[in-house]
Amino acid sequence: MSGNKAVAYIEPGKVEVQAIDYPKLEVQDGPGVDPANVGRKTPHGAILKIVATNICGSDQHMVRGRTTAPAGLVLGHEITGEVIEAGPGVEFIKQGDLVSVPFNIACGRCRMCKEGNTGVCLNVNPSGYGSAYGYVDMGGWVGGQAEYVMVPYADWNLLKFPDKDQALEKVLDLTMLSDIFPTGYHGCVSAGVTTGSTVYIAGAGPVGLAAAHSAQLLGAAVVIVGDMNEERLVQARSFGCETVDLSKDAPLVDQIEQIVGERMVDCAVDAVGFEAKGHGHGADEAPATVLNSIMQVTREAGKLGVVGLYVTGDPGAKDDAAKEGSLSIRIGLGWAKSHSFTTGQCPVMRYHRRLMNAILNERCQIAKAVNATVISLDEAPQGYQAFDKGASKKYVLDPHSMLRNRQRIGA
Repeated sequence: MSGNKAVAYIEPGKVEVQAIDYPKLEVQDGPGVDPANVGRKTPHGAILKIVATNICGSDQHMVRGRTTAPAGLVLGHEITGEVIEAGPGVEFIKQGDLVSVPFNIACGRCRMCKEGNTGVCLNVNPSGYGSAYGYVDMGGWVGGQAEYVMVPYADWNLLKFPDKDQALEKVLDLTMLSDIFPTGYHGCVSAGVTTGSTVYIAGAGPVGLAAAHSAQLLGAAVVIVGDMNEERLVQARSFGCETVDLSKDAPLVDQIEQIVGERMVDCAVDAVGFEAKGHGHGADEAPATVLNSIMQVTREAGKLGVVGLYVTGDPGAKDDAAKEGSLSIRIGLGWAKSHSFTTGQCPVMRYHRRLMNAILNERCQIAKAVNATVISLDEAPQGYQAFDKGASKKYVLDPHSMLRNRQRIGA
């Protein structure tokens, strides 16, 4: 085999499907590849035929020009695929296995991996903290919005589905295991969601909806989702969430009081990140808004799960401080209320096997919650455009036309 197609970032607002090299068990030079990684041998790796790969809000930050991503960077860190080649150092993963790929690339050998902190593996990104496929400043591992991709440390990273036929029947749910389901779940676990909790989820994009569904799975009594996009709020209500419309001028604490009878909740999750807007009619971008609002609405000694993306470099920010990730956070309020914060990449491997079991045993319906919508690889540019305009859909790319019960854009 020699052919491969992939989705590449071209310039702000533009992606295109390009012909790229078929993957090798060695890191090749290319856009965004860390020079220290070029030529790195990966006998521990595997090459996958991609069954499903998803468009993520984190990808959208790059496509909007809000990072230092270079032109030509191949996108995509949410990958489900079939193993078609295993390197000579791979012992347990076999050709033909259907697998989920955690978006964090991890070696399984370093201190962080051995302690379960796979989001900050020490050996995969020579110049930064942790790594991911197809993402700026994360080592330059080629992204998975493609027909084929190479995954390093296959025995460690890949989650094999126990029954291939059963997995293909539930692939729209299982494809969420690579990122957004564990990420939303991690936000809720970090926030201390448990039986009877009242929970506020900031953001009704796919990660926010995954967090809301995770809160239900964890036994929350009331799950409140806040957003400015009515279509996304409708989606949240479709599976039993309460909602608040942040485009209204009514204070958030007042809207929460109308739902739970008091002005605070037990815990909160930030599923928005650094492109947050202020609240109220006509609000402009204000990147600290969500962090400050979840401190305001979370009760004393509450916990906050911050899974929305924050960056150290944002060329599109409105001020010099925000361009370096410095935000005007009311840390004094959080201190006074004895809040606990958890931030950073979700360590997917901490959760994905249990969430797989929940899916396979029909304890959750994550694809329905996030409105999974299948499109072809060639339709990826339209998917990015629709997602950027606020479509309440989780776009799943189908590079080899293997997905069943397909939904088209606009369906």
